[in-house]
Amino acid sequence: MNWILEAESKRDVFLDKLIEFLKIPSVLDESTATEGAPFGKSINDALQFMLNFGKSDGFTVKNLSGYAGHIEYGNGEEIVGILSHIDVVPATEGWTTPPFSPDIRSGKLYARGATDDKGPTMAAYFALKIIKELKLPVSKRIRLIMGTDEETQWRCMEHYLSHEEMPSVGFTPDAEFPIITAEKGFLDVQFAKDWSTDSVEDSQWILESFQSGKRVNMVPEYATAIISGAGDVFELKEAYQEFLMTKRLEGYAEEADDHVKLVLHGRAHHGSEPEKGLSAALELTRFLITLPLDSHGHQYVQMINECFVDSIFGEKLDMVTEDDIVGKLTVNVGVYRYERQKEQFVRVNIRYPIHADGNQLGEKLDEKLAVYGFKPLYTDNKPGHSFDNDHPLVKTLARVYEEQTGLPSRSLAVAGATYARALKNCVAYGPIFPGKVETAHQTDEYIEVDDLIRAIGIYAQAIYELAK
Repeated sequence: MNWILEAESKRDVFLDKLIEFLKIPSVLDESTATEGAPFGKSINDALQFMLNFGKSDGFTVKNLSGYAGHIEYGNGEEIVGILSHIDVVPATEGWTTPPFSPDIRSGKLYARGATDDKGPTMAAYFALKIIKELKLPVSKRIRLIMGTDEETQWRCMEHYLSHEEMPSVGFTPDAEFPIITAEKGFLDVQFAKDWSTDSVEDSQWILESFQSGKRVNMVPEYATAIISGAGDVFELKEAYQEFLMTKRLEGYAEEADDHVKLVLHGRAHHGSEPEKGLSAALELTRFLITLPLDSHGHQYVQMINECFVDSIFGEKLDMVTEDDIVGKLTVNVGVYRYERQKEQFVRVNIRYPIHADGNQLGEKLDEKLAVYGFKPLYTDNKPGHSFDNDHPLVKTLARVYEEQTGLPSRSLAVAGATYARALKNCVAYGPIFPGKVETAHQTDEYIEVDDLIRAIGIYAQAIYELAK
């Protein structure tokens, strides 16, 4: 069987359907949430798009109250699961072409979700479509399971697995090739501080607001601070420009009638690798800590500086640790919100080594931020995931990869948190090939079209080998 040839024969229809799929801005929007669409209209539209597509092709489909859905083929007691997600992170600014207007340039498909995870979801669907159309014999049910809340709290998978059978084996097309057999632990904590009496002392500047970040698993690309007060505006703007020039940062100061707006541009990246991005929030607070701010504003900025600035690997949190499987612990503060007399908020994501205890790390983080009056409102701890390389699942996927690429397979470890840890026997498998750039959560996210076609062939053979 020439799997790649089968995949290539579907290139045009695959791209047509994928582009249509990518046009749906399936970002969490709880303001449009309704019964049957718990995460908003656009995410529900994307789920319905895939389910309708599956139904039109003769698959069995099921919608679990908008939390998740699956497309099924075959019969048997056991289930082979392909776990993907159709929600995406918000689009950062500065795209060359609009993030939800897919564009193919020089063989690369640019769109939010092209890599994470709509492109791979559609590739897995077409892999299943090949098996069905060729009427290949399978002895198990095959389910393409589609989550809708992977980028936030995984409420989708929790709902799905509490209502449906758990697959006996499977993979998620949401990482890299050859195979991901180890993933860091994932600790997500949301902190807030109540407002006390808002007394403004004899300070030159008042921090009116500080805003940065959209999701905990993204390095914030932009940060803004609104400052009012009786200080010298010219001196403030001049000091900020000098700061930007000295640090070689991009930003500006904008004067209004009653305030000054400071803006700083960083570099977005996936929050699992904060060292590869540039947090606009952390850089802006380096400047803000030098100003004579009001007590509330100063303490908020002080907390960020004393806990998170120059602390990507947990240095200031006394959390520095690593192992030889997944590497160093990392810290990313993905969301910052400060509104004078309204809210003080940060959301922190820690990716930790397999051996580390997420509960203990959470307690230590709580203690550190309690010094500044912050309390945890929400905590999500997902322990690390490590898989035996001798397991039949790993051996099967490795053999398929080697047969189709002619390259040796090897097990990889990542900082990302995929659905692989949701099942007992599951690993992450593709879609990024060795040596290729991974652009998930970044501006101008893209994937090479040829790589998606290759992935269809690999997924088709892998699914068949697991289900025959």
